Amino acid sequence: MRIDWWTLALQTANVLILIWLLARFLFRPVAEIVARRQDEANKLLADAAKVQRQADNARAGLEQARADIVAGRDKLIADAHAAAEIERLALLARTNEEMTRLRAEAEAAISRDRVAMEKLLIDRASELAVEIARRLLSRGAPAGSVDVFLAELCQQVRASSPQERAAFTREGDGSVEILTAAPLSPEAAERARGAIAEALGGKPVLVFRSDPAVIAGIELHSRYAVMRNSWRNDLERIREELNRADEPAKPS
Repeated sequence: MRIDWWTLALQTANVLILIWLLARFLFRPVAEIVARRQDEANKLLADAAKVQRQADNARAGLEQARADIVAGRDKLIADAHAAAEIERLALLARTNEEMTRLRAEAEAAISRDRVAMEKLLIDRASELAVEIARRLLSRGAPAGSVDVFLAELCQQVRASSPQERAAFTREGDGSVEILTAAPLSPEAAERARGAIAEALGGKPVLVFRSDPAVIAGIELHSRYAVMRNSWRNDLERIREELNRADEPAKPS
């Protein structure tokens, strides 16, 4: 086989020229395009990485913000529970104090009402006892007992001070009433007039008047003084003693 060196040389030159042309007009632009595309891709990747980092940072910030919100919410809830517990305890304490005060006031009111009721009952009982005694005495008042009461009244007048007797004998101060349960007979009235005038001294103006409330006995009434020796007066003293006995003793 014979080699045509000129043909081989021409073909080799053609190949070299073709390779140069391809490298000049095809490979270089393609390489530049590829490089440019590679740069653009790298830039896109860098931008994507930057955006990813920003997204990661934003997500981390959101996670932190959410954690802060949760922590703040838990703190608010805990503070609210603590405040509510403090308010509940304070309200319970105020309620207990108010209940204690109301209970004390109620007990004091009950005690006052009980004392008042007891006093009312005792007063009613005293009034009833005195009224029963008055009625019994009025039914059994002895006839002719005025003389006995008159003698005792005269002793009472004589035992009084001059100032007390003078209250019955002042001139110009009106008359002195001789009060009895029933009208006196003329003889009894005359005896009473003389005895009382002698006991009082002076010249009092004596006027007789009757009042069934006296029950029995005799009383002297003037503008400035009163002397009694009657069952009515005795019953009034009994009522006063009963009321005084029912009063609570004062602390010493």
